[in-house]
Amino acid sequence: MTPDPEPATRAERRRAAEAAAMATAPKRDVVRTVARGLGQTLISLGVVVLLFVVYEVYVTDIFSAAKQDTATEKLDEAWQTASVTETSAVTESAVVTVSGDAVEQLVQNPATRTPDYPVAYGDGFAKIYIPAFGSDYSYTIIEGTDPDDLDTGPGHYPDTQLPGEQGNFAIAGHRVSKGSPFNELGLLSSCDALVVETKSDWFVYRVLPMENEVQGWSAAGRANCADVAPLGGEYEGVYGREITVPSDYAQVLPVPHVESMEVPADAERIITLTTCHPQFSDAERMIVHGVLVKSYAKKAGFTPPELAEG
Repeated sequence: MTPDPEPATRAERRRAAEAAAMATAPKRDVVRTVARGLGQTLISLGVVVLLFVVYEVYVTDIFSAAKQDTATEKLDEAWQTASVTETSAVTESAVVTVSGDAVEQLVQNPATRTPDYPVAYGDGFAKIYIPAFGSDYSYTIIEGTDPDDLDTGPGHYPDTQLPGEQGNFAIAGHRVSKGSPFNELGLLSSCDALVVETKSDWFVYRVLPMENEVQGWSAAGRANCADVAPLGGEYEGVYGREITVPSDYAQVLPVPHVESMEVPADAERIITLTTCHPQFSDAERMIVHGVLVKSYAKKAGFTPPELAEG
């Protein structure tokens, strides 16, 4: 056999050496290549997820705060321009401080009050204050619980009663993102005040006793609990806080847990707050129930003393 001829030039010899090296090089490590590609993909996905979390938790808060401010400004303007009536103490007269015996003169029977304000889907019609969350906790309540409504603030379940009425005034709110108005509901204690302001009235609700407090309940030594007690009759089993499934709509019916839209003649005046549970999940719902203990007629310069409880 005749041997291959030697490369004639230096360039040819270099190419021949490279070809020989490639022929004898080990095969590429396929496992290492795949692992490297998978790792890069996972890192990219992690960055995307992180950006989404930042958007949901922080950026949506900014958007919702702007919507809430707009709704509050609109509601304030409506209240300021409302016609003065005997049952509405929103006036344009000089502001005076109301205290002492004058406060008691503003206490009223909620049964004598009739809502005198429009309630339109997507608009604010009332405000909620929770003193236990700080003096600056205040949200305008929006009519409706659609996503757009809850992006603006706490939303009133349209089929439930209005503030101060017999039955159940029920409100939903986000726990995380989009303003997170109900993020701290789990920190509420029995007898904490839930104050609702409407065009003409202030309504003071207090959180009902928790399930583990019902047996042997006593308001002794707790001034804020003077008008709070476990409910009986049809309301037995309605507690200050409950954890339930998302489909448990009976929580916001006129009598919680009772499958009926009818408001009994002797119905309590209840408030119900609902939000997702646990935090960062919508697997369950946290429910807070309160009962109306006092209402005041609005008057320029007056705010309920309960707002100062802190």
